[in-house]
Amino acid sequence: MTLSTKPLSSSKKSLTALGAISAGVLMLSMTSTAAQAAGSFYNCANPTGCEKVDSKYFTSNHTDTKYPIVMAHGLVGFTKLLGVDYFYGIPQTLMRGGSDVFATKTSSFGDSRVRGEQLLQQVKTISAVSGSPKVNLFGHSHGGHDIRYVAAVAPQYVASVTAVASPEQGALLADWVIDEIDGDKINGEYNWSSEAAIGLFKLLGNVMDLGASIPIDQLQEQDAYGAVTALTTDYMKDFNAEFPAAMPTSYCGQPTATSVNGVKYYSFSGVGQVTNIVDPSDYIMLATSKIYENDANDGLVSACSSRLGYVIRDDYKMNHLDSVNQALGLVAWGQPNPKTVYREQVNRLKKAGM
Repeated sequence: MTLSTKPLSSSKKSLTALGAISAGVLMLSMTSTAAQAAGSFYNCANPTGCEKVDSKYFTSNHTDTKYPIVMAHGLVGFTKLLGVDYFYGIPQTLMRGGSDVFATKTSSFGDSRVRGEQLLQQVKTISAVSGSPKVNLFGHSHGGHDIRYVAAVAPQYVASVTAVASPEQGALLADWVIDEIDGDKINGEYNWSSEAAIGLFKLLGNVMDLGASIPIDQLQEQDAYGAVTALTTDYMKDFNAEFPAAMPTSYCGQPTATSVNGVKYYSFSGVGQVTNIVDPSDYIMLATSKIYENDANDGLVSACSSRLGYVIRDDYKMNHLDSVNQALGLVAWGQPNPKTVYREQVNRLKKAGM
């Protein structure tokens, strides 16, 4: 069989041109569709609303959840500082799988209920700007209390809660700090060193706000003493009595429920302190871990205290900063990478229809 080399008739030329145009329109349509198929990352620093930070085409639909992912930082937290995300590299990993990710900003130092109210206002904003009736909440450390508060007082906005290395029953280190501060009081007043530390933390919190692009005349209230108090075991006994959803009934027990008021609860955390010898922050984790003695911990939070809802794992080879892929991704070699752990958890949410 040979191909004809005769000139095309005018009618055939018209059909060929029409086919080319049709193919072009199809390609344009496909390009347009691909452009819409992009995960996005937003900075929702309170009270300035949400601003798109980045957008990427899907490389898969692995983390293309029904509801947006909302991330809440811990104590001394920020959205972005000196160009570095608090959840380092994690939003970008989720975006590539199709997630819309919103990073929130509450007071870096504050009571859990106060921070919870701040987060709730941002969740309402996110729901409005995204058009999504619900969100999937991720909270690291102190942020794990904030997301529980939101889920308890406004469950209609929440599909799921994932607490990451969060001291749900308090932290012994916080107990020790408060004992030291209160023990140094003279005639009911803080001594000069405690006053200086509290003032320094307030200044640090304001720096975090400015780094999140919050205007100087709208800086959030910073309460260093209240923040550390909110992480103590005594405070959390009261908090858990008010918001008991998906909590264990004893310190080192397993949670008895994984879904409450239509909200699914999850948690994960790690143990170990020096997980990467070239990460200087690991040696701080090693020092702070000593207060826990034989209680397995990540340097700041014990494995037993971290349990909430469905416990994915509480023994990852991660210290407290590793669980947000800090510092700068210097985490344990040959172990599950934090970005992968988040990616698989978001995929779990997707499979559950969230």
